[in-house]
Amino acid sequence: MEKKSMFTGRYAGYSFQSFKKDFLSGVVVGVIAIPLGMAFAIASGVNPEYGIYTTIIAGILISLLGGSKFQIGGPTGAFIPVLFAIVIAYGYESLLLAGFMAGIILLFMGIFKLGSLIQYIPRPVTIGFTSGIAVIIFVGQIANFLGLTDVKKHESFLANAKEIFLHIGTINVNSVIIAAVCLATMLVTPKFIPKVPGPLIGLLVSTVVASVFFAGEMATIGSTFGEISNSLPKFQFPEITFERIQLLIGPAFVIAMLGGIESLLSAVVADGMSGSKHNSNRELVGQGIANMVTPLFGGIPATGAIARTATNIKNGAVSPFSGVIHGVVVLLVLLLFAPYASVIPLASMAPVLMIVAWNMSERHTFIDLLKMKTADSLVLAATFLLTVFVSLTVAVQVGLLFAVILFTKQMSELLVTAKALPDPNHKDEKMATHMVTDIHDCPQISIYNVEGPLFFGSAQAFEQSIMNTINYKPNVLMLRMGKVPYMDTTGESYLSSIIKDFSKHGTVVISGMKPHPISVMKKTGLYGYTGEEHFFEHTGEAIDFSLNKLDRNKCLGCQHFAFKECTALSAGLEFRKPETAGVKKT
Repeated sequence: MEKKSMFTGRYAGYSFQSFKKDFLSGVVVGVIAIPLGMAFAIASGVNPEYGIYTTIIAGILISLLGGSKFQIGGPTGAFIPVLFAIVIAYGYESLLLAGFMAGIILLFMGIFKLGSLIQYIPRPVTIGFTSGIAVIIFVGQIANFLGLTDVKKHESFLANAKEIFLHIGTINVNSVIIAAVCLATMLVTPKFIPKVPGPLIGLLVSTVVASVFFAGEMATIGSTFGEISNSLPKFQFPEITFERIQLLIGPAFVIAMLGGIESLLSAVVADGMSGSKHNSNRELVGQGIANMVTPLFGGIPATGAIARTATNIKNGAVSPFSGVIHGVVVLLVLLLFAPYASVIPLASMAPVLMIVAWNMSERHTFIDLLKMKTADSLVLAATFLLTVFVSLTVAVQVGLLFAVILFTKQMSELLVTAKALPDPNHKDEKMATHMVTDIHDCPQISIYNVEGPLFFGSAQAFEQSIMNTINYKPNVLMLRMGKVPYMDTTGESYLSSIIKDFSKHGTVVISGMKPHPISVMKKTGLYGYTGEEHFFEHTGEAIDFSLNKLDRNKCLGCQHFAFKECTALSAGLEFRKPETAGVKKT
């Protein structure tokens, strides 16, 4: 009887060489995660060790139970304003219960297969609240960067900005120097030692400088939060009452939604970098279990960390073991070196979070979307402003509402020009929201009919329909898009991905495209990238152009695969390849 390998699925073919790669990547990501874990906890209004506990427990569980091979889980910057608001309003103990409840929500979202709902959140909404969170984080660290004293923390962005203005006269020059040293070290380190984490070196160098030259002259982690214990956290189940559940169900839902969005976006980024494919529902289940277990040991809510996941892949990770090793590395550092973290100045932590905010701001995409001056620009601006000046919850709700209303308005206007569809001569024809049909099986050319609006609700299905059926890499990909009346920036993003991926080995030809999708492609630059010569008004012209891109040596030589004799190609008609027995290959 054949002996089965102990590694299956994501671990198939796992070897000692694979482990070495996972080990190296896990160590690098673990070292990066230590200062970030503490910084995120402090910015969220809790003690730094709670961020370490979260990094260890959630990091290991998300890697083991999640749906992405390379996902690194832990506390993230996106949670900071949400968690800080909960701590201010309800206290740390209530934050633990809210995190536990959020874990339950995520678990059931995965069980009931709601992972695919991520595709229905428009890109301007996610960019808007991500950029808004980045602004909140950045401004929130100004007080620590400048060493301001007696600054009170508020839930409101405007109130916090006012506090900074009122106490600007209490600037501590020593804190500014230490913060500048940390910032400069973080920026310079990647240029000279790219393999060493900049945040860690920045904290080490600035802490040494502060200890030697400015000892006792500025706030540190120890003076503010007390000494960090090197012992393991104790298990403690949160007090659950019906009244507390009623009070915290709203915050728990916000944590769950934000955690789900962030984790699935991170998994998508990992897919793009590694060529793998994540399981959205399994990812939500893993995130749910991790967020249910972590609060039992004092940890704060966690999700997939995009930057750490990308670092994991760049350093050669091959399986989820790298994420487990990353958690173990943080655990060892906690046990061996935790007390030394107490001497780190708060001024050193500020630039770490400022760099995180800068990197997560999506500033280039944000500016590009605003410049387009479309409905997506309005959704983006509304979501961003509401995130900063009101709350993330309101921002997402209003952003989604705006997106739906504006999209409906645009669709109603465009349907006037498309009212003849479906063809009245075809009684059984139905108007599909989106349909992609492969009408050709020639090995050198793939022709697709694309019908319906290409927008955030259909873009992912469109991409999958195309990519799943052109793995054999034909010479030409022809998209007949005469029945695509509308395309938003999300649809353009997926179309761009298809065109750029296919253009690496073949030619993309588009026929019949309507004015609105073309205008979107011109605004984003995709039209110029594709090349004006690859756009045709009629399919026949596109086919004639495509024939010149085919390879005669790869032609099968049968009647309907010969070049000019291929009647299906010449006429653009639907056909089926004859039975294999009747075809002779030459």
